[in-house]
Amino acid sequence: MVSAQANLEGLSVEQAPGKAHSIAPVRLWRSTRRAYRKKGSDDHNRRRSLNVGLNGRDNSLGIIRLALASAVILSHAYPLSGAATEPLARISNKQETLGGVAVLGFFAISGYLISKSGSRSDVVQYLWHRMLRIFPAYWMALLVGAVVVGPITWCVEGHSLFGYAQKAGGSSLAYLTANWKLTIHQYGIYDIFATTTPYGRSVGGSVLNGSLWTLEYEWMCYMVVGALLVLGVLTRARLLVILIAAALFALQVFFLANPMWLAIHLPYFADQYRISLLLIFLVGSCFAVYSNSIPLNDYLGVLSALVVLATLLTAGFALIGFPALAYFILWLAVRLPQPLRRVGAHNDYSYGIYVYGFLVEQVLAYFGAYRWGIHFYALCTLIVTVALAWLSWHAIEKQALKLKGLGPGRGGRYWARRIARCGRRRDANLSPPEGVASDNTVSSGRLRSSILVHRVNYEGGGTS
Repeated sequence: MVSAQANLEGLSVEQAPGKAHSIAPVRLWRSTRRAYRKKGSDDHNRRRSLNVGLNGRDNSLGIIRLALASAVILSHAYPLSGAATEPLARISNKQETLGGVAVLGFFAISGYLISKSGSRSDVVQYLWHRMLRIFPAYWMALLVGAVVVGPITWCVEGHSLFGYAQKAGGSSLAYLTANWKLTIHQYGIYDIFATTTPYGRSVGGSVLNGSLWTLEYEWMCYMVVGALLVLGVLTRARLLVILIAAALFALQVFFLANPMWLAIHLPYFADQYRISLLLIFLVGSCFAVYSNSIPLNDYLGVLSALVVLATLLTAGFALIGFPALAYFILWLAVRLPQPLRRVGAHNDYSYGIYVYGFLVEQVLAYFGAYRWGIHFYALCTLIVTVALAWLSWHAIEKQALKLKGLGPGRGGRYWARRIARCGRRRDANLSPPEGVASDNTVSSGRLRSSILVHRVNYEGGGTS
């Protein structure tokens, strides 16, 4: 048994001819002690380090994102069906809806993951990867609304397809050109869904996809991380991330106390979402840059869940509840059962569910699916949306991500070296061969001869 244990531990076994295997007792004791110390250290890290628990794909962030995207669909089913106030909004005294909490969860996860990936790449790679992740699927969602849903609904209502293609105000072309940069300036096309859906009647206008507005703030958060990456904050000045988050926390307090004061003195932050969404994103970023020091503790995980519930049911969710929600989600991603970790580990359908959910709900509301009940309406929406998300991932998002290593994805240093190399080649091509003067340059020999002739003429009294 001792010999077998030594072999398993990678120890050398001394063999004497004709004798049984023997092991030096001192070496065995030292090696065993090192092995147990290493094992104990690994177990300690698994219990204590957030970084170890969320390292790689061995976590449940995939299924959590799917749950958050589904929660957004369920939350939107209430206003899109014309039902009463959403239950969580009513219970929390209108602090937040279920969809709002889900969006905050998305931003917390994004803050953690984006800050982690950003710290491992340069700014050129980072921006290229972010563009590939967010824009292709977003543009396709706009096209589906303008080129598929819009004309079909328009023709069903008895209009001509030629009239839909006209360049009038509120047209499909205007819908695309006004929204392609993530900022939503036009929510609908003509009067589609304006009078034929409960939500259109409540807002008094056409709305195709009301979920896309958050992507502008997502991109804003990406730009903040990009700036921190350029300045080296994520790796060399991590404390500054906490200070920025603390400043946003102070702005959140000011906004909740006196929003008019903030609108007058800091008009950029008059938009509440520029504070709240960036705040919880940076909370996730703080967890990322200090992930080796943040404890992964079950008591803290349960406590954070209780804080989220308590602040939602009473008050203070926008202050105390934000960091508690972020920690609870990251803790849950580690503590959920092992089989759930395979869901969404390699195929992320959550983004597709998010960008198509509202549009599908509006189409089903147009055909009256909400009359069968909110939960049936939400379930039908989820089934159709998952199918679209599957297509979006495999046909658009996954293909776009294959370009991560091309072009700007090679990194700023790579392209700087390429530009410098091209510059050296150009200089080499422009410079004349060795020993041959160029047309515009006087050779040293001709210059010396000319000086000698002038000196002879001057000393001999002649003129040149």
